[in-house]
Amino acid sequence: MFSSLTDSLDANSRAKNPGNAAALLAGVLDSAMDAIITVDEQQNIILYNRAAEKIFGWPRQEVLHQSLHKLIPDRFRQGHARHVERFGTTGATSRRMGTLNVVYGLRANGEEFPLDASISHLDTPDGKLFTVILRDITERLQAQEEHLRLAALLDSAMDGIITVNEAQSIVLYNQAAEKIFGWPSERVLGQSLNKLIPERFRASHGKHIQRFSETGVTSRRMGDGTVIYGLRASGEEFPMDASISQLDTADGKLYTVILRDVTERVRAQEERTAFAADVNAAREEEKTRVARELHDELAQSMTALKMDTIWLRDNTLPASGAVTVKLTDMLAMVDGMVASTRRIAADLRPLLLDDLGLLAAIEWLVQNFIQRTGVSCTLSADEELELQEPYATAVFRIVQEALANVAKHAGATEVTVAIDAFPGAISLAVRDNGRGFAAEEPRKPQSLGLMGLKERALLLKGSVDIHSAPGQGTRVEVSIPLPEGEQIP
Repeated sequence: MFSSLTDSLDANSRAKNPGNAAALLAGVLDSAMDAIITVDEQQNIILYNRAAEKIFGWPRQEVLHQSLHKLIPDRFRQGHARHVERFGTTGATSRRMGTLNVVYGLRANGEEFPLDASISHLDTPDGKLFTVILRDITERLQAQEEHLRLAALLDSAMDGIITVNEAQSIVLYNQAAEKIFGWPSERVLGQSLNKLIPERFRASHGKHIQRFSETGVTSRRMGDGTVIYGLRASGEEFPMDASISQLDTADGKLYTVILRDVTERVRAQEERTAFAADVNAAREEEKTRVARELHDELAQSMTALKMDTIWLRDNTLPASGAVTVKLTDMLAMVDGMVASTRRIAADLRPLLLDDLGLLAAIEWLVQNFIQRTGVSCTLSADEELELQEPYATAVFRIVQEALANVAKHAGATEVTVAIDAFPGAISLAVRDNGRGFAAEEPRKPQSLGLMGLKERALLLKGSVDIHSAPGQGTRVEVSIPLPEGEQIP
């Protein structure tokens, strides 16, 4: 046997010491990491190295001169024999074998396992010899199956899943992402993530990823209000709800984004906001109408009633003391009714807001707060401040509700109201030195004041930040964007 297998050794070496050459070849074969098995034309094993012993679990002495069928599962033996016979008649000296290069072996314990195999044959004076080089690929197939299961799991997800490397190149892109963005996988994998981001957001996105990478946090929500914007293959921008996570690997960091198209949700939210804004505007119009009627009709009628009562008192014949007392009481009652009517009308909507403008209305609001509570309150605002509707009403109502909250809950001795105008936005802040509260605690069921502030700001796409701590007062900061064309002197 070895006289045939040592033909590849140097001819001079064989001539000088054929025994050493055979021993050298045997050592080489036994040191190989892959299993090497040689069989004769009857499929009897004549060479079986140490790697084969390790893979199959049979020691060499129990395998040599046995049929190769000992190492082949019963269900594959007949097909294997035909395969070797056909290979021997082709004239080829070597080729891969097995479907997709995978065949199955049989261990000594009866376990079947997958093998990657190649076969070669050699013509010798004693007949053909067939040599198979085998590698146990159980772990590789398990890894492939796990990968396929993971890929199937990712592709079954309803949310888009995209993974990028540190260079922001896309390395994973599931079927839901294909559906959301409109790009097939083959057009995206290996490409920059910028392909899926509107140009106006690309620079900020890169900075966001860099900051996220430096934090060491493994995952978090991303985007303002968890909404960011993507770019479809059609060029359409659309809103997404997204989260990001990072993973350190041997090849560097990987960033995975799980995202959901929230176009319908955002559209519905915009419709609800528009509806709420219309309802709020209608409510303000109704308040204005009622306030105007209270002021112009009811208050004036009661004023006329007071004047008639005074005339009656002054022009009545000398009457008893009881009549005089009753008339005096009636005059006091009418005075109270007039004051209440004017207060109710002002609470509904101060006519100053429509007649003299926003700044005058807020000055009246601050003075009224001081009179009611006795708390010092200062106002800082541009004397030329003026806004159109619905912004003027929104700012007035926010200040009104903020001061009402201070009066009810703060126990403050000093309050400041500051209103600042900037290009394209207006901001206001109401600060007090009261008892404060833990801002992170859940809102009390009946506490609607701060929620009302936020809702008013949100109707105009504004934002509210509330800063407070027990014993440290409260600061309410509101920012409202102004549309193009809204002029602030």
